Amino acid sequence: GMGKDLHEASAKARERFAAADAALGHALSEVMFEGPEEELTRTSRCQPARYLHGVVALELLKERVPSLNPVAAAGLSLGEFTAHAAAGTFSFEEGLRLVARRGAFMEESCEATEGAMAAMISKDEEAVVALAKDCEVDVANYNSPGQIVLSGSVAGIDAAVAQAKDRGIRRAIKLKVAGAYHSRLMQAAQEKLAAELAGAELQTPSIPVVCNFEAAVVSEPDRIRRMLECQVTGSVRWTQSIQLLREQGHRTFIELGPGKVQAGLLAKIDAEAVVHSVEDLASLEAAAEALAAAG
Repeated sequence: GMGKDLHEASAKARERFAAADAALGHALSEVMFEGPEEELTRTSRCQPARYLHGVVALELLKERVPSLNPVAAAGLSLGEFTAHAAAGTFSFEEGLRLVARRGAFMEESCEATEGAMAAMISKDEEAVVALAKDCEVDVANYNSPGQIVLSGSVAGIDAAVAQAKDRGIRRAIKLKVAGAYHSRLMQAAQEKLAAELAGAELQTPSIPVVCNFEAAVVSEPDRIRRMLECQVTGSVRWTQSIQLLREQGHRTFIELGPGKVQAGLLAKIDAEAVVHSVEDLASLEAAAEALAAAG
């Protein structure tokens, strides 16, 4: 049912879904609407699906709130591409092409390696980083204060989970994932994506976009290419990215896509943040009403 009610409610959404299906050469919309779930959750399907869903949600929100004027953008992992689409760094079609290739490359790397990931719940960031180093795995995500995700070989992640309590880490949770995202095991995917990015048509973003890899604003096209490339094996510095936006005075955020994961993380990073999550027609209407009322 992903995006199905948006598709049914809007001619503009139907146009976007049809254009995506045509560009990809297969019926992504059918997989999003009907499943099966194991097909939709494949990395090669999930990434373009999330990108398409996010872009459509933003466009429909702008239709309902013509005065809406985003002043900055960021996105966790795949969401960084959606952020750049929102900022006009590349066209919807170019972004979709890049995301589809990224998903395919990462799926190939998952199948070629034996990787795993685990969430570490601890206020002691240094202990988690040291554990990762000792177990020869990588820090994949700095999601929020107290939540860091490690990624790497199955043996390395199992060792990290086993040693976590002895290192003073409150809780270690092995995640159900297809592979070791944002780790050295994604090196082949990074190299292939770099070749795709080299030929992509990118512009200077119309608004500041914060990149995951450095938690900094990037604006020059070649620099953006490099950041999107490095992100595949590098750490997602989400906590630091939101803290940067907070330092710049931003307190109102719009989360685009299924679920309210970002709203939960934002609450832990900045208790003063106001988040409008848009994942379906009901939440779209609620967000539009709240934003219009706020002026």
